[in-house]
Amino acid sequence: MASLNVNKAEFVRSAASPEQFIRSSVPAVVFAGKSNVGKSSVINRILNRKNIARVGNTPGKTVHINYFLIDGKLYFLDLPGYGFASVSRSEKERWSVLMEQFFAEKDLYSLGILIVDARHAPTKDDVGMASFFRQSGVPFLVLANKTDKLKNSELNANLALIRQTLDLGDDISLIPFSAQSGQGRDLLLSAVTNLI
Repeated sequence: MASLNVNKAEFVRSAASPEQFIRSSVPAVVFAGKSNVGKSSVINRILNRKNIARVGNTPGKTVHINYFLIDGKLYFLDLPGYGFASVSRSEKERWSVLMEQFFAEKDLYSLGILIVDARHAPTKDDVGMASFFRQSGVPFLVLANKTDKLKNSELNANLALIRQTLDLGDDISLIPFSAQSGQGRDLLLSAVTNLI
């Protein structure tokens, strides 16, 4: 299996329009999730970095599609969060259009990662994002983040609820994950490394 040096990660670009999307033969992994699900923290945990992806106390910090090149072999794409961000309606509409434009192009990414909150049933927006991924025809998996905030006795029932709400078939992986403890990191890295 190919190796990936996650310590060699660099920010490349923020894309605010389709003209700025990177179209490349290098595989790309897309991270999507609602704006308070800890998306940036997940990316930082995978890359063993504190703040390559911006983490903020205010949900909705990511307003463009941020591209990071990992070891010269793979792109990570941090999509704008959806849901709770305290931004104007026009800004939310801009994000929505950007997402539609992004997902309309089939070759922009190789794997989708939908991050949901392990503590709660997926939201309507989460279901919509799973649908975006499904319609694109590109493989995706689901990360249930914040498992460190759950008791072990709660985890299996919550994972079953997530699988049911998102209508995940057996072919779609659901990985329990904690950006705090690193649970699930190796499993996710293995899926990502398979692309190179």
